[in-house]
Amino acid sequence: MITNNDILRRIRYAFDFRDKEMTEIFAAADYEATPQEINGWLKKEQESTYKECDDEHLALFLNGLINHKRGKKDGPQRDPETYLNNNIIFMKLKIALDLKSDDVLRILSLADQKISEHELSALFRKPTHNHYRECKNQLLRKFLNGLQLTYREQAGKPAPAAPKPYSGRKKKK
Repeated sequence: MITNNDILRRIRYAFDFRDKEMTEIFAAADYEATPQEINGWLKKEQESTYKECDDEHLALFLNGLINHKRGKKDGPQRDPETYLNNNIIFMKLKIALDLKSDDVLRILSLADQKISEHELSALFRKPTHNHYRECKNQLLRKFLNGLQLTYREQAGKPAPAAPKPYSGRKKKK
C-alpha cells in the first residue's frame, strides 16, 4: 500500500526539493508548515519522529505544488480536500506539471507501464461516470517512478537505473 508519506517523499525526491522549498510549497497553499512537521512526514514509519501525513495535509502540499509550478490564482485559495484517493492525487500532479495525455503516457512508459489513452482518460473522469476507472496503487507508484526518471535526469541528478525489459529470449551459449 502506498501512503501519503510515501507520496510526499517520492515527490520531494523526484524534484529534489530542499526543506526551504517544501516550506514554500505549503506556503503557496496558504499553510505555514513547520520544518519539524515536514520532517516528521518525510520520516519512515519505524523512525521515532515519524508523523502520519493525513489527506488534508497532502492536499495542501499538492495545491501548493500547483501554485508553485503554475502560479497562484487571484482570490482566496481552494480549500484542501479532506479525503484523497489515487485518482485525485494523480490529477493534481498532472495539473501541477501541466502534463498532456501524451506526456503522462511517456512518463508511465519510462517506468515500464503501458496503458492506452482511453484507460488514462478513464482515470480522470468523475466517479459517477460509466467509464470511470479507479487508479490502483501500482499505477500511481509507476507514475511517481516515471516522474523521478524524468525530472531527476532533467535536473542533472542521477536517477536510479530503470530495469531492462525482459525480451523473452534466452542467451545463446
